[in-house]
Amino acid sequence: MKHSPKRELALRELVLFAVLSALTFAMKVVMSGLPNIEPVSLMVMLIMVTFGWRGLYPIYVYVVMEFLYYGIGIWNLYYLYVWLILAVLAMLCRKIEHPLAWAMLSGVFGLVFGALCALVDIFLVGPEYALVKWIDGIPFDIAHCAGNFVMALLLFKPLRQLMQRLYKR
Repeated sequence: MKHSPKRELALRELVLFAVLSALTFAMKVVMSGLPNIEPVSLMVMLIMVTFGWRGLYPIYVYVVMEFLYYGIGIWNLYYLYVWLILAVLAMLCRKIEHPLAWAMLSGVFGLVFGALCALVDIFLVGPEYALVKWIDGIPFDIAHCAGNFVMALLLFKPLRQLMQRLYKR
């Protein structure tokens, strides 16, 4: 049976999507003991830069895995749109090569993560609760910022090169 290049590319993409979804989830679970220090932001950026809009597939497979593992709650609503925001930003910046720019994007995203989540809380539980919860979470957002910044600064460039080698278009 003869394999067409399109079919081979689709199969390679499917396998990579499955591996990246599982890897992102596994890394998040392994690092869950560290407060708001997570590899997901880095992976979302890498996936979008490598796969373009098709990268939303592995990102949302990861989100579904989160739902299945941690259960259903208000936080599920956050994940439905915060990762999309980062994905869009990564797409807008995908031509940028310098790791410092990616570290800054990832760090700022970590810093505003709590504020982005507070948007849902405003509508579900009220603006006062959302504000108090956001302010109370600022130390975690700072840790999120620092973790994201360092991970992206150290790992974005080598992982981008690795992903581009794994996924030859």
